[in-house]
Amino acid sequence: MRDVTPFLTNSDFPPLRRGALQVLQLNLGYLCNLSCVHCHVDAGPKRKESMSAQTIAQALAFARAAAVHTLDLTGGAPEMHPNFQALVEQAREQGLNVIDRCNLTILQHPDYRYLPAFLAEQRVEIVASLPCYLQDNVDTQRGKGVFADSIAALKHLNRLGYGRVDSGLALNLVYNPQGPTLPPAQLGLEQAYKNHLQQEYGIVFNRLFAMTNMPIQRFGSTLLSQGRLPAYLDLLRQNFRRENLSNLMCLNTLSVDWQGYVYDCDFNQMLAMPLGGFDAARRHIAELQVADLPGAPIATAGHCFGCTAGQGSSCGGALA
Repeated sequence: MRDVTPFLTNSDFPPLRRGALQVLQLNLGYLCNLSCVHCHVDAGPKRKESMSAQTIAQALAFARAAAVHTLDLTGGAPEMHPNFQALVEQAREQGLNVIDRCNLTILQHPDYRYLPAFLAEQRVEIVASLPCYLQDNVDTQRGKGVFADSIAALKHLNRLGYGRVDSGLALNLVYNPQGPTLPPAQLGLEQAYKNHLQQEYGIVFNRLFAMTNMPIQRFGSTLLSQGRLPAYLDLLRQNFRRENLSNLMCLNTLSVDWQGYVYDCDFNQMLAMPLGGFDAARRHIAELQVADLPGAPIATAGHCFGCTAGQGSSCGGALA
């Protein structure tokens, strides 16, 4: 995989500073049952990285000290972590809202059939990747058979109450463009998703998050190999909107990698850009002081234009 970092380091992205910490996002590891072409983590079935039980305990202790309200679990497929259930239970006992960033297909795997009922019992919010509501597009981007498994998983979640009004079980879907383009307007796309999935499959969900493909890891490397990376970076820069700066997720979120090192966001983590920038020393969650974060400068580079282009993009979808 080709390194895209040299294309991102010389950036004039506006300076940012942290606000109050609200969300702790843990990357539990890079093991995944899929190898999606748009994956900014380069996750897959052969990856071995996995957060230790000690690091999980340190992260939960930090979450308690920082009084964050949400624990956001990602990967890879976070559900494949051997301590996933215990982590969710401990986090819920701490009073944390828990988000599971789910690829849906893992819920159809024979070894993980228990997961939907477990997630519902723990009242975990599910943010599920479904990059299109058409089968051919999904299978092209994520692999043959992924769409059918995703639909089956969504139907199962609906039967448990997920996505239904007043159930309290939030089911949000994530859209990614097929290539190096900006996503369409989120609200219009959400309605198109809801209409199609309801009419064709009887599926309901709460919200759609339209996310820009970030030019890093597998997606960035693919664009670089095709000679399309500079043009995509120009597209992001040309569509920069200053009004999106005040809503960026890095203002209130801290990202923790599988080893316990901390970053301003998940994308910085994948670029190995720690708090303070590329030249700064890595800091571990066990050593980080909560008081160090408010007002601290946020490390930025060229990929940050992906979060501010057009309607904006974050782990919670469009910003504007």
